[in-house]
Amino acid sequence: MSVELLERPKILIVDDDPAAVKIIQKTLEMQDYDVQSETSGVSALGRIKSWEPDLVLLDINMPGIDGLETLKAIRELPKYVSTVFVSGKSNTVDIISGLDRGADGYICKPFNVLELMARVRTQLRINSLQSDLEKANVRLQELVDIDDLTGLYNMRSLYDKLTNEMARGFRYNRSVSVVMMDMDHFKSVNDTNDHLFGSYVLAEVGKIINKHIRQIDIGARYGGDEFLMVLTETNAEGVITFCKRLSNAIRSEKFDNGDSSMHLTCSLGFATTDPNADGLISARDLVKKADNALYAAKHSGRNCICYHDLAKGSEEAVKVELESAKKIS
Repeated sequence: MSVELLERPKILIVDDDPAAVKIIQKTLEMQDYDVQSETSGVSALGRIKSWEPDLVLLDINMPGIDGLETLKAIRELPKYVSTVFVSGKSNTVDIISGLDRGADGYICKPFNVLELMARVRTQLRINSLQSDLEKANVRLQELVDIDDLTGLYNMRSLYDKLTNEMARGFRYNRSVSVVMMDMDHFKSVNDTNDHLFGSYVLAEVGKIINKHIRQIDIGARYGGDEFLMVLTETNAEGVITFCKRLSNAIRSEKFDNGDSSMHLTCSLGFATTDPNADGLISARDLVKKADNALYAAKHSGRNCICYHDLAKGSEEAVKVELESAKKIS
């Protein structure tokens, strides 16, 4: 596998010896690296936070906080920064101590310029490999969390995502809604057609949901022909508008894979948090209330919307066709 280095890597030299800094900086700049320098650990920490270098070449003997203390502070930063000691302390005990403290490498002064450059290139290659690995892990997690058929999230990580959104909504006094949707009479789709058509319909429904939710929202396949959506910063009135649009989009869609075709409807139920509530309802309880609302919609004639607004403490069914609502006992 070929490894591509970051475009013009940024390297920070931290050393109070002007002669050493000049040699290192000139050598690195000749290789087209973006190089800056600091003469103390305190100023280096500030530069690391603002500039975010890919590599820090750090001396140990410096005024104020020394290199070991500086490295300790670097390791406490939220983002990992590769750090290599460049030090006049060349005995084995000092080298082992520096590496054990968390350094990624150790170069002894006086150093050979060619060796210095080789070690810099090596560390940057390691950085690039770590970056590739992090991206691969993110992609792998996406594959684990995404439903193959619909392209929506599955339920594996949904509750964690919902819990985070609810906590954020509670913190900023904003509503969060969970919408549950069930395709009406979907069993007949599989009974009167082959299962390939049923899968085709679910995949198309996934596309419709993705088209109607915002980037900040979450769409998931709850199981079978049931879907779940998390709408953030949206009150009950806004969710009703969303549900009507989604329901109309599904009703107007002709599901046609070339072998079979039909029109379908859906039932929707949702629950919306109360941003003024004293406590935070759990994610599972919110989903349960949305599921109860969906159950009410299915028993209210299907092809309609029921909701539970926690701020009002009531469940109501809203018929999409009639643009009206009625109480559900």
